[in-house]
Amino acid sequence: MSASGAQSRLPPVPQAVVGTLTRAAIFLVATVNPGGASREAVRSFCGDLPVLLRAVGFRDIGGNLSCVMGIGSDAWDRLFGQPRPAELHPFREFKAGSRHAVATSGDLLFHIRAQRMDLCFELATQIMARLGEAVSVADEVHGFRYFDDRDLIGFVDGTENPTAQTAIDAVYLGAEDAPFAGGSYVIVQKYLHDVASWNALSTEAQERIIGRTKLSDIELDDAVKPTSAHNALTTIIEDGKEIKIVRDNMPFGRVGDKEFGTYFIGYARSPRTIEQMLENMFVGRPPGNYDRLLDFSVAKTGNLFFVPSATFLENIADDDPAAGISDKPAVPAPEPAQRREGSLDIGSLKGDPAS
Repeated sequence: MSASGAQSRLPPVPQAVVGTLTRAAIFLVATVNPGGASREAVRSFCGDLPVLLRAVGFRDIGGNLSCVMGIGSDAWDRLFGQPRPAELHPFREFKAGSRHAVATSGDLLFHIRAQRMDLCFELATQIMARLGEAVSVADEVHGFRYFDDRDLIGFVDGTENPTAQTAIDAVYLGAEDAPFAGGSYVIVQKYLHDVASWNALSTEAQERIIGRTKLSDIELDDAVKPTSAHNALTTIIEDGKEIKIVRDNMPFGRVGDKEFGTYFIGYARSPRTIEQMLENMFVGRPPGNYDRLLDFSVAKTGNLFFVPSATFLENIADDDPAAGISDKPAVPAPEPAQRREGSLDIGSLKGDPAS
């Protein structure tokens, strides 16, 4: 579709990527079923989403209900064709030893947030009812805020999130991809934790793996923090400046199945920032100096989506649905990043953080 034709002279209105943390969330990943009818149903739905959001959210305005819709690389070609966001591509896998950031199926993401789970559930129900047979659910996770914003391994999650204008600058596209200004990229992964093995570690060992104190959530001093610490490997510096992303991770689980997890969701102006974080974690910086948290956590899913502006979504119906659309992916899946030759798979010279 013509992105420029969908825009007025006013700046595009972004989707609600940046906002206050909520107590509940549903992460819904779906695939678009084959056929022209499915494609047209999804295109039509894009403009209906704000109507559903207003209808459900009005039942409790203080519930802060929101929904961000993302579109995967292959689905973009089927739904909209050209032009396409400059950095949209299939999720990039990373492999090293037993560690694997997997890529899994997913054309659409619905990130639904509210202070109450019933609001999230109702909106998810309405979304799926409206889409009907056009989509199939690939993954669904119901997340909850755990005590004082901690994950299920006991550490505060999201401490370094940017706020205010810094957050806006970190996630929304501008002149670098003008037809898609106001958009963002989002990467999601579902991690499962071996909580029993993690809890067998001493608190000091856990703190060296994470890079922060467990109780007070204070970052460890560089003199004692291993270079393999999670927060060291996920800090990205370019030209002397830290490149920020916005996370809104949520714990999830099923006690009876001994399932304890973290749903990672990171928004960024460019997917390269999060991809570099993942390479550092799974392969290592340098190779072999990997994130020891991955000895206790396994990535079960992995997807990259583009989050177009709300203005873009609301104007889709005004464009010619046949223009520039192809059922063949325009961008092939990238090759998985492998462990480089010569890597010793060793950790920080500051010592084994798990000892």
